[in-house]
Amino acid sequence: MGIAVSGGSDSMALLHLMREFCEIHKIELHAVTVDHRLRPEAATEADKVARHCTEIGVPHDTLVWEDWSGQGNLQQAARNARYAKIADWAQQYGIHTVAVAHTADDQAETVLMRLQRRSGVDGLSAMQARTVREGITWVRPLLKTRRETLRAYLRNNHVPWIDDPSNDDDRFDRIKARKALRLLSDLGIDANVLSEVADHLSQARRALDWQTFLAAKQIVEIEAGAIVIDETGLRLQPDEIQRRLIVRAIGWLSGAQPRPRRAAVATVMAALKRGQAGTLSGCHIRRIAARIWIFREYHAVRDLCTRSDALWDDRWWMYPSYPAEHDDSLCIRALGPQGLEQCPDWRASGRPHVVLQSVPGVWQGDKLISAPLAGFAENWAAELEGGPDAFFAALLSH
Repeated sequence: MGIAVSGGSDSMALLHLMREFCEIHKIELHAVTVDHRLRPEAATEADKVARHCTEIGVPHDTLVWEDWSGQGNLQQAARNARYAKIADWAQQYGIHTVAVAHTADDQAETVLMRLQRRSGVDGLSAMQARTVREGITWVRPLLKTRRETLRAYLRNNHVPWIDDPSNDDDRFDRIKARKALRLLSDLGIDANVLSEVADHLSQARRALDWQTFLAAKQIVEIEAGAIVIDETGLRLQPDEIQRRLIVRAIGWLSGAQPRPRRAAVATVMAALKRGQAGTLSGCHIRRIAARIWIFREYHAVRDLCTRSDALWDDRWWMYPSYPAEHDDSLCIRALGPQGLEQCPDWRASGRPHVVLQSVPGVWQGDKLISAPLAGFAENWAAELEGGPDAFFAALLSH
């Protein structure tokens, strides 16, 4: 079991609570801190956490992030980097679950920020108690606990914590939301209320996910790694189920985080009704012969090149039909127009030309060795990571 510890009151309380829990249940606990190198004090604070973990017998590692370009949203970039670095750390230790210390106060602040962005049900359901990201399960056991309750626990147990000065920096949206909550409390709108609202919406979200899954099982097929939706069946679904199917298809194909904006999805859906195509998050969406095809955009994958025994585009494995060691002269690339020219029987596959351009092939320089999805197998097979049912499973795993 892993736990992310920044040194603040929330994470220090979670550290001690998790240590007790893991001792009772005979679970090995590892702690990790990410030093974002954004403040001079950060390294000293990470060292304090490391020393405290040593004192209480919890193995600890500090990870350093120095990759911010100075462009874009700093907090979002830091958050994404934190998840990625901790996921890599966890996988190195064989850890599958990591606990993070989000509280009811964090949940309420998130709801306010999502309101400002005009979010729908998914956004306003805010943070989930359990999510899967970067191949790791993230759990938030304190999501219904107030921050002041945790600080009282720390004071009673004489556990120190670190106050981050950025918690008073009005440049950040979360701090603005935190201060807005104090004003809203006069209306009876406090962290407990907003956390409860998020919980109600989370239940609605799960119901919508289930209905999306049931609809997908009826109207969706997986063809050459693409999502193919029966157009008539799609139009019979409520607008929200249509939107969710398209968003989940794009997410599954591209692995994009975060999901595309609602306005961008609405634009693509309107274009589909007019018979036009669109692109989102490296995916192409278009109507072909009364079916909606959602597939990888060739330009998004044309420069991807991996070893012949490695996962391509985080989705495809290529297997020779006979045992063989990896040949360094071979690589996996998208077919593109050049590859399809070397597949004389691609039409027999029944798959559209534009779809086949972005599927994987085995290459040796400029020579195509195999393209199983385009009728040119040559003793190779192409298999999706997780199999064709992975998409349907993903509909219920968020």
